[in-house]
Parts: sequence; structure tokens; C-alpha cells
Amino acid sequence: MARLGLGVAAINGARPEKVRAPARTVPVPIPPGDEDRKDHFITRNGLTYAGSHLIIDLWDAEGLDDRNRIEKALIDAVDKAGATLLHIHLHTFSGGGGISGVAVLAESHISVHTWPEKGYAAFDVFMCGDADPRQALGVFKAAFNPGRLVIGEHKRGVL
Repeated sequence: MARLGLGVAAINGARPEKVRAPARTVPVPIPPGDEDRKDHFITRNGLTYAGSHLIIDLWDAEGLDDRNRIEKALIDAVDKAGATLLHIHLHTFSGGGGISGVAVLAESHISVHTWPEKGYAAFDVFMCGDADPRQALGVFKAAFNPGRLVIGEHKRGVL
């Protein structure tokens, strides 16, 4: 951004920066014999990790400028995946510029960024514990009818 001549003030419309509290970290390794701890780490196929992070690209998709459609898809995806919705925040850009937002979950998040003019949407679905992020795929297919779907998966927090 600095190369583009865009400092923080230019990006934020010259608003003063907010002072934020430092992030807290919590140790997550599970000691042997302490598997019942409620840290939502999972063990599958002999691998212990925090959760799965899906990177989902929808191409030639429909309804990517429809805020209500996107909100309903997020709610349905959370429900289908067995996750717990805490909050949804969506921002609609003016002039058909798309929608960006996040569904904050007890198990992590789903984020979305859309480019309706390109028929493209980028979803990140990260869930830990018993929630299954792959269940969101069918919801997004039904909601946006993409011509092409590209999926990547990353195991987060592998011990």
C-alpha cells in the first residue's frame, strides 16, 4: 500500500487510528490424558489440530450483490455445519461493488468477499471442534449456483 501512496490515513479516510488492546494468547497443546479439555481441538485419522480452514472460490455465480441472499446463505451454512453463530457483519459497497463480511462463530468464522461484476465470490470457512465446514459447500452451491467451484483445505493448529 505504501508503494501506491496509500497510508493508513488515506485508507481510513484520515480518521484517527484506534488504540487496540494487545491480543491475548492461550496455550493450546493437549497434554496426554487431558483430551476432555474444552479447547475444541479435534483428533481425526491420528492427527490432532484446531480445525479445518476451507478456501472456497465460486465462479460464474449469481446473486453476489444481494445482501439478504448472502446473509441467509451464511446463516444456513453455519446451521448446516453444526456451528454456533455469534454475530454477522456485512458491508455493501456502493455502485454494485460487491459485499464483504464475516459470520463470527463460537467455532471461528466464515468470511465472504464478492465481485458481482466478475461473478466471483471468495469464502473462507474456518471451524474447530465438532463443526464440519464442508457442510457449507452445498449451501453455497444452492444459494449462488456457481458454474465453477474451487476448494482448498488447510488443517489449522496441527500439534
